[in-house]
Amino acid sequence: MLVSILIISAGSYQISRVPLKVRRLVARVCDIVTRRAARLAAAGIVGMLKKTGRDGSGGVESGRTRGKPRRTVVAVEGGLYIGYTMFKQYLNEAVGEILGDEVSPYVLLKVSEDGSGIGAALLAAVYSSNR
Repeated sequence: MLVSILIISAGSYQISRVPLKVRRLVARVCDIVTRRAARLAAAGIVGMLKKTGRDGSGGVESGRTRGKPRRTVVAVEGGLYIGYTMFKQYLNEAVGEILGDEVSPYVLLKVSEDGSGIGAALLAAVYSSNR
Protein backbone atom coordinates (compact mmCIF):
# COMPACT_ATOMS: atom_id res chain seq x y z
CA MET A 1 0.00 0.00 0.00
CA LEU A 2 2.87 2.38 0.75
CA VAL A 3 4.20 1.94 -2.78
CA SER A 4 0.71 2.61 -4.18
CA ILE A 5 0.56 5.87 -2.25
CA LEU A 6 3.92 6.87 -3.72
CA ILE A 7 2.79 6.04 -7.27
CA ILE A 8 -0.53 7.88 -6.88
CA SER A 9 1.10 10.96 -5.37
CA ALA A 10 3.65 11.10 -8.19
CA GLY A 11 1.19 10.42 -11.02
CA SER A 12 -1.95 12.26 -9.97
CA TYR A 13 -0.57 15.08 -7.88
CA GLN A 14 2.91 15.59 -9.38
CA ILE A 15 4.52 15.13 -5.95
CA SER A 16 7.86 13.52 -6.64
CA ARG A 17 9.07 12.58 -3.17
CA VAL A 18 6.79 11.53 -0.34
CA PRO A 19 8.53 10.55 2.89
CA LEU A 20 7.83 7.09 4.29
CA LYS A 21 6.37 8.65 7.45
CA VAL A 22 3.79 10.58 5.39
CA ARG A 23 2.89 7.49 3.34
CA ARG A 24 2.35 5.53 6.56
CA LEU A 25 0.11 8.32 7.84
CA VAL A 26 -1.94 8.31 4.62
CA ALA A 27 -2.29 4.52 4.81
CA ARG A 28 -3.43 4.75 8.44
CA VAL A 29 -6.01 7.44 7.64
CA CYS A 30 -7.35 5.33 4.74
CA ASP A 31 -7.64 2.34 7.08
CA ILE A 32 -9.50 4.39 9.70
CA VAL A 33 -11.94 5.73 7.08
CA THR A 34 -12.49 2.22 5.68
CA ARG A 35 -13.16 0.76 9.13
CA ARG A 36 -15.61 3.57 9.93
CA ALA A 37 -17.46 3.12 6.63
CA ALA A 38 -17.75 -0.63 7.21
CA ARG A 39 -19.07 -0.11 10.75
CA LEU A 40 -21.69 2.37 9.49
CA ALA A 41 -22.76 -0.08 6.78
CA ALA A 42 -22.93 -2.86 9.39
CA ALA A 43 -25.13 -0.69 11.60
CA GLY A 44 -27.51 -0.19 8.68
CA ILE A 45 -27.59 -3.91 7.90
CA VAL A 46 -28.24 -4.83 11.54
CA GLY A 47 -30.91 -2.12 11.75
CA MET A 48 -32.78 -3.75 8.86
CA LEU A 49 -32.35 -7.18 10.43
CA LYS A 50 -33.72 -5.82 13.70
CA LYS A 51 -36.72 -4.22 11.95
CA THR A 52 -37.60 -7.52 10.26
CA GLY A 53 -36.92 -9.66 13.33
CA ARG A 54 -33.96 -11.43 11.74
CA ASP A 55 -31.64 -10.36 14.55
CA GLY A 56 -33.25 -12.80 16.97
CA SER A 57 -35.35 -10.14 18.69
CA GLY A 58 -38.63 -10.81 16.91
CA GLY A 59 -38.69 -7.42 15.22
CA VAL A 60 -39.60 -3.91 16.27
CA GLU A 61 -43.29 -4.26 15.45
CA SER A 62 -43.92 -7.77 16.78
CA GLY A 63 -43.69 -6.97 20.49
CA ARG A 64 -41.73 -10.16 21.13
CA THR A 65 -38.50 -9.97 23.04
CA ARG A 66 -36.69 -12.97 21.59
CA GLY A 67 -37.13 -15.25 18.62
CA LYS A 68 -35.22 -18.17 17.21
CA PRO A 69 -32.63 -16.86 14.75
CA ARG A 70 -33.35 -17.73 11.12
CA ARG A 71 -30.77 -18.01 8.37
CA THR A 72 -30.66 -14.73 6.49
CA VAL A 73 -28.72 -13.80 3.39
CA VAL A 74 -27.95 -10.11 2.91
CA ALA A 75 -27.10 -8.99 -0.62
CA VAL A 76 -24.13 -6.62 -0.74
CA GLU A 77 -23.21 -4.55 -3.80
CA GLY A 78 -19.90 -5.93 -4.95
CA GLY A 79 -17.77 -2.95 -5.97
CA LEU A 80 -16.24 -2.04 -2.64
CA TYR A 81 -16.95 -5.39 -1.00
CA ILE A 82 -14.93 -7.32 -3.61
CA GLY A 83 -12.48 -4.64 -4.67
CA TYR A 84 -11.17 -3.77 -1.22
CA THR A 85 -10.70 -6.84 0.96
CA MET A 86 -10.22 -4.85 4.17
CA PHE A 87 -13.70 -3.36 3.77
CA LYS A 88 -15.15 -6.86 3.46
CA GLN A 89 -13.26 -8.03 6.54
CA TYR A 90 -14.24 -4.97 8.60
CA LEU A 91 -17.90 -5.26 7.53
CA ASN A 92 -18.11 -8.93 8.47
CA GLU A 93 -16.39 -8.26 11.82
CA ALA A 94 -18.72 -5.37 12.64
CA VAL A 95 -21.90 -7.29 11.77
CA GLY A 96 -20.69 -10.17 13.94
CA GLU A 97 -19.79 -7.85 16.79
CA ILE A 98 -23.14 -6.04 16.75
CA LEU A 99 -25.27 -9.19 16.40
CA GLY A 100 -23.26 -11.28 18.83
CA ASP A 101 -22.14 -14.89 18.73
CA GLU A 102 -25.65 -16.29 19.10
CA VAL A 103 -27.13 -14.70 15.97
CA SER A 104 -24.22 -13.81 13.66
CA PRO A 105 -23.68 -17.39 12.38
CA TYR A 106 -27.18 -17.19 10.87
CA VAL A 107 -26.43 -14.05 8.83
CA LEU A 108 -24.52 -14.40 5.57
CA LEU A 109 -23.32 -11.47 3.48
CA LYS A 110 -23.26 -12.37 -0.22
CA VAL A 111 -22.21 -10.31 -3.21
CA SER A 112 -25.05 -9.32 -5.51
CA GLU A 113 -23.89 -9.85 -9.08
CA ASP A 114 -26.23 -7.22 -10.54
CA GLY A 115 -26.49 -4.96 -7.52
CA SER A 116 -28.61 -2.12 -8.84
CA GLY A 117 -30.94 -4.16 -11.06
CA ILE A 118 -31.71 -6.90 -8.55
CA GLY A 119 -31.85 -4.40 -5.69
CA ALA A 120 -34.47 -2.34 -7.50
CA ALA A 121 -36.53 -5.46 -8.23
CA LEU A 122 -36.35 -6.58 -4.60
CA LEU A 123 -37.40 -3.16 -3.33
CA ALA A 124 -40.34 -3.12 -5.74
CA ALA A 125 -41.40 -6.61 -4.63
CA VAL A 126 -41.18 -5.74 -0.94
CA TYR A 127 -43.03 -2.47 -1.46
CA SER A 128 -45.85 -4.11 -3.41
CA SER A 129 -46.25 -6.92 -0.85
CA ASN A 130 -46.54 -4.41 2.01
CA ARG A 131 -49.35 -2.40 0.41
